[in-house]
Amino acid sequence: SNIFLTGRNENKLSEVANQLHINSNCFYTADLSVPEQVAALKEAYFKVYTSVDVLVNASGIGIIKSMDSLSEIEFLRTLNYNLYAPFLLMKNFLPSMKENKKGLIINIPGVLGKVPMAGAAAYSASKYGLVGMMQSIREEVKRTDIRITNLFLGGVDSAFWDTIDLRVQRDKMI
Repeated sequence: SNIFLTGRNENKLSEVANQLHINSNCFYTADLSVPEQVAALKEAYFKVYTSVDVLVNASGIGIIKSMDSLSEIEFLRTLNYNLYAPFLLMKNFLPSMKENKKGLIINIPGVLGKVPMAGAAAYSASKYGLVGMMQSIREEVKRTDIRITNLFLGGVDSAFWDTIDLRVQRDKMI
């Protein structure tokens, strides 16, 4: 199968691409919350492939803080990466799926996309918003073979948890 990767961290992206034996023209460094960078990503993608079969929205950030300590900038940053970035991906790549009348979109809002947690107002708002946006888009494309799936996974043991001041059992995570 054909894979095209994107991410903000060029070194990590290159490392993953090497592990998966992905050609250098099949990964692209971009900040998905910046419209111009997503447009450039789209251009790079369509230089390699003619259509989009599967789009996976698996990136985001997690700022877990109480409302008292959460800044407006942190709140907006969370919405930018966890809600606005998937919106931009949909605006740029859904038309190709619509043209082909087929495709699969996989979102990973995680469990906080439907279950609230103290100290996660920004994160939960962004993930609830992602779920709502995707449910609406699902209604728009229901007469096609475009499918939208939301995965409500538990915690994934990643760098996400490194800066979060919560007692979590990382050894029990995915």
